[in-house]
Amino acid sequence: MKKTLLLLLFFAIASCYQETVIAVEGDFVTSYVKDDESIPVIIKIDNKITGADKYEWTFEGGNPASSSQKNPGEILYNKQGTYTIKVVATNVDGESKEFSKTVIIKEGIDIEFTHEIIKSNYSPIEVVLKNTTIGEGLTFKWDFQDGAPAAFTGKTPPNVVFTTPGDHTITLTVSNGFESEKQTKTITVAPYLVSLFSYEPNFEDDDYQAPITINFTNKSISAKNYKWTFEGGNPAVSTEENPKVTFAAAGSHEVTLEAFNDKTSQVFKSTVTVLPDTNLRILTNVKLGINSAHNGNNIGAMFSTATRQVYKANEINDQNSRLIDIVFQGLNSNFTNNRFIAPDQSNNYGFSVLKNAQSTIFINSQNMCNCGLNFTEAQFDAMTDDSLIKSLNINYSSSGSQEFGFTYPRIILFKTQDGRKGVIKIRDMIKNGSGSYIVCDIKVQKQ
Repeated sequence: MKKTLLLLLFFAIASCYQETVIAVEGDFVTSYVKDDESIPVIIKIDNKITGADKYEWTFEGGNPASSSQKNPGEILYNKQGTYTIKVVATNVDGESKEFSKTVIIKEGIDIEFTHEIIKSNYSPIEVVLKNTTIGEGLTFKWDFQDGAPAAFTGKTPPNVVFTTPGDHTITLTVSNGFESEKQTKTITVAPYLVSLFSYEPNFEDDDYQAPITINFTNKSISAKNYKWTFEGGNPAVSTEENPKVTFAAAGSHEVTLEAFNDKTSQVFKSTVTVLPDTNLRILTNVKLGINSAHNGNNIGAMFSTATRQVYKANEINDQNSRLIDIVFQGLNSNFTNNRFIAPDQSNNYGFSVLKNAQSTIFINSQNMCNCGLNFTEAQFDAMTDDSLIKSLNINYSSSGSQEFGFTYPRIILFKTQDGRKGVIKIRDMIKNGSGSYIVCDIKVQKQ
């Protein structure tokens, strides 16, 4: 009876047991070995499928094309496109499941193009474009800012012409069907050609009296060559950029500049007016200080008719001291004792010795010189040339005794070491302590 019960219990337990089937689950993951989807591309497979004993991989467009390994590793793609990676996973229980992924392989975009300007960058300029971008299945779109043509589609565009001065961009956009890249370069067109010049005379010719030497300054834009014509000038023609020309005769002289570049030319004209020669240099509002103003470097007491400059004590050197031909001595701020003195005698009147000093003759007092001179203020004011002074006999000098006090207007006659005669008119005497000074006009022969 007991043996029968044990047998019944065994059958009862066996009838309750059912076989468990293992499921195929999970997935696989793809990743790019490089952070670049451009060919050649390597795809890495990371198998996370569980419950399978067998794997059949197919790699559309890949190398290898298939695999039965659980972890097939890396797959190489050499052509762009959209491809499917598929695996069928099975186990001994007869379970089977298919997994698939899509990968996109792109043609790489590495834009390369060059531009070459034909002839020069003077307007208009013609540009040759060479597209060396490598790749299959690429499309090209060109944009030419302010160019002719303004745009082009295709690998090799025609030559492009730019006319407007300034910077212009050339943009090439390349697409591989999945994405686009662009590259931009700049073309600079030079300004339009302009022929232009200005001029100014030599320092000694700034009164524009004949003869006169003019310095021409070329202000042309976008020019390479020049042709000048000077009516009445010497030289009469020139190809220099900035010529110097002498006009010997009074009158109006036309000057023509034709400026060239390798594309075009332009003409500019102007007139130089030369005045008749008066042989008289007129200098106005010249301020000369008393001794203390000069030596204190406040207002100079020494003047050069050559440089037309007043010099203070600290401005005099071995180079400019020989050019000084007028020296004023004002003994004090009340102007009780004043005189003009020869530069080579300045050290006798409270000034330092001047190196290579000139010997100018001064007539400080016409009525004291006993030299028969009577040049008036009215004559000074009326002088427009040197005719009134060229015949004056200014040979007597007694500057030491020819003092004058606080009285103005006053006329002083002089003759420079090189024989030029002149007249000084004191217009004002300004009392300002140690900085006192006189204000005068000077008319002196140029030759």
